[in-house]
This record gives sequence, structure tokens and C-alpha cells, in this order.
Amino acid sequence: MSSNDIIVSLDIGTSKVRAIIGELNNGAINIIGVGSADSEGIRKGAIVDIDQTVQSIRNAIDHAERMVGIQISEVYVGIAGNHIALQSSHGVVAVSNEDREIGEEDIDRVLQASRVIALPPEREIIGVVPKQYVVDGLEGIQDPRGMIGVRLEVEATIITGAKTSIHNLLRCVEKSGVRVTGVVLMSLAAGQLCLSKDEKTVGTVLVDIGAGAITIAIYEESSLTATSTLPIGGEYITNDISIGLRTQLDIAEKIKLKFGCAIVDDAAPDQVFKVNRIGSNVDKQFSQVDLAQIIEPRVQEIFQLIRSEVQRLGFTDIPGGYVLTGGAVSMPGMLEIAQAELENSVRMAVPDFIGVRDPAYTSGVGIIHYVSKFARQRTSTAVKKLPIPNKKASSKENKTGLFERIKNYLSEFI
Repeated sequence: MSSNDIIVSLDIGTSKVRAIIGELNNGAINIIGVGSADSEGIRKGAIVDIDQTVQSIRNAIDHAERMVGIQISEVYVGIAGNHIALQSSHGVVAVSNEDREIGEEDIDRVLQASRVIALPPEREIIGVVPKQYVVDGLEGIQDPRGMIGVRLEVEATIITGAKTSIHNLLRCVEKSGVRVTGVVLMSLAAGQLCLSKDEKTVGTVLVDIGAGAITIAIYEESSLTATSTLPIGGEYITNDISIGLRTQLDIAEKIKLKFGCAIVDDAAPDQVFKVNRIGSNVDKQFSQVDLAQIIEPRVQEIFQLIRSEVQRLGFTDIPGGYVLTGGAVSMPGMLEIAQAELENSVRMAVPDFIGVRDPAYTSGVGIIHYVSKFARQRTSTAVKKLPIPNKKASSKENKTGLFERIKNYLSEFI
């Protein structure tokens, strides 16, 4: 197995940190390793404790390394959050080749030109996504390489984020002992994996429901048009169960995963379980119906909030409907409630790879899919079989070079 064929993604979520190792084989992706660890130091999708987050990342990477038997030294990191913003931009350059054939260098220059925008000092460009290229006035071009022209333009979407959030994320990953090869917007990664070309064209809402946050991404005319983050998620259901059954949060989470059902009518009254209640040493018995009566109102509220947010963003007619993914959508009954509350066609997206056929892995697998298609030729290898250098000896070099390397990488990342 060649190290050049390996891509490692890191999905840092509120409940879990997942490191996924993908192998590229003649253009096809195989998932060969998955590492997962409980997420500590993350609240509602934001880092609140650096040291705990570093340990969670290290645990997930160690788990993945043991599964495959290689040492991970570089990763692609997914980023999301309510600090992410999109804005349109336009770039134009003259074709540099004497024969007027548009090459890779011209595309790089026009994308660089589109990055020249006014930004507040607290914000930073994460990436540039071209919507279309224009060659000598001819619009609608997706890949102008090899075409003949004098003037090359690009209509692009600039993805920006808060410097504090970006640098805290990068610092956590670097302190865990691996280098960041690239930063990928989760909404783009998941959209690349979950949505068909037609869904992106007609207009579709991709909803990623995690433990602590819901990420809404709206695609229209083949590109990401709007994104938003709601600070709610699956852990709100867990909190309701904890209060309703008067039990500890970790017990409530286990009960939700094992017996949870989002529709009261579908719950089985003969499916019973015992709960250790707070302040009592006597277990009390509940049925799945009792549990569903707690879960259903919260799930209905979550989808009502999603619908309101999509309308607030200015999208009332969604021809492509909604696509759900994320760890919280696995619960039975979620799809039916979504269809009722959103009043549109709704489907669930699950990665079609052995070992990761679960909506919770969509973002991590999506990063690998996105990188393999768009960014692979611009970056170095994601895994090295050589031993990781002595951390003490290289810590000073890592500290001084971290932000410079990331800045140089992001200047080219598409």
C-alpha cells in the first residue's frame, strides 16, 4: 500500500471525535480504518477546553492507527459552526500562455484574484469554491483547462470564518501530534458525498443533525448558496430523557440509543426497561411508549426550527426537498416526523462504504471524498509510515511554522 494513496479525515464533533482513513485505488475510495473517541472539551460544536479536546483527538487517532497498523502524521480537518459565512466574489485575469491556452496556473491566478475582498480583521478566508468560469464572455464553464481564450473570469463563493475558532481548532490538532494538511468545510464535504448533481441543481437542503448542533446547507444551481448552524441537536433529546426519567445523562444517552423511538404510535408498550433514578436506590420500570412521549415533542420542535431557519434564509420553495444526515437521525421515526413537519420530500443519506454505513460518519467520509476529487493534486501525502519526529525537538519549529503553513495552504485550497 502506497502512502500516496491514503487520505485521513478528522471530524471533531460534540459527542464524538472520528478519524477515518481512506485509501484511493484507481480513483475508487476504500475506508480501511476508523477511530472513534468520546468528545471532551466541545460544547455545541465549539471548543471550550483545549487540553480535553487534544486528548480526544489523540484517542481517536490512536484507535485508527491500531486498526490499520500505520502512523498518521497528517490529516484533513472538517470545520463547521455558526461563525462560517459565505460571500460571492469575482476574479478576472489575462491568460498568460502565448498560445492562449488556459492552464492550471491561470486557474490558480484567477482564484487568487477572487480572494481580494474586504474582510474584517477578526475573519479569515477558509476556502474558495468556483461557481462558474467565464472565458471571453462565454459563461457556464465548469472547467476551462485546455480552452483557448484571452480573458478568464470566475464567479466564486468565498468561505470565511472567525480567526479565533479556526486557530483554536488548528492548535488542538497540532498539539495532538499530527499536522493539518487542509481544512474542509463540513457542508461542502457532506454535500459532495450525499447529494446528486440534479439535487444540487434544482435546490436541496442538506441537514446534518449532530449531538450539539444542526448544520443547514442549501444548494442551488450546482453550488452551496447558504449555510447556517443551530445550537441544538441530539443531546437536547438526551437532556429531556434525563429530566423526564430523573436519571443521569450517561444513562439517558444509553436508553435513547437502545430504546429510543421518535413516534409514540410506533413505540412498543411491551418493550420495557429499568432505570436507576437520581436520589433513589430502587430502579423504576418504563416502557418504550413512556420514552417516546418524551422524545416526540422535542423531535417535532427540532424540525420546526429547521424549517423556520430555512425560511429565514430566504428559501420557501425547495424543489429537491430535504436530505438528512448526522448521528441523531438514526433513531426510528425521525424520517416520518421530518416529512410531516417540513412538508416536503425527505430522505436520509448514509455513506455507502463497508464499516461506516451510519449517518454519523457522513462528514468524515465526505471530507475524504471531497479531498480526493478537488484538492488531492495540490497537497502532500496524508500518511507517512516513518516514525513521528520527537515532539520535544520539533515543538518549537511546529509552533513558529503552524499558522504560516496553514496560511500558505489555504491560499491555494479550493
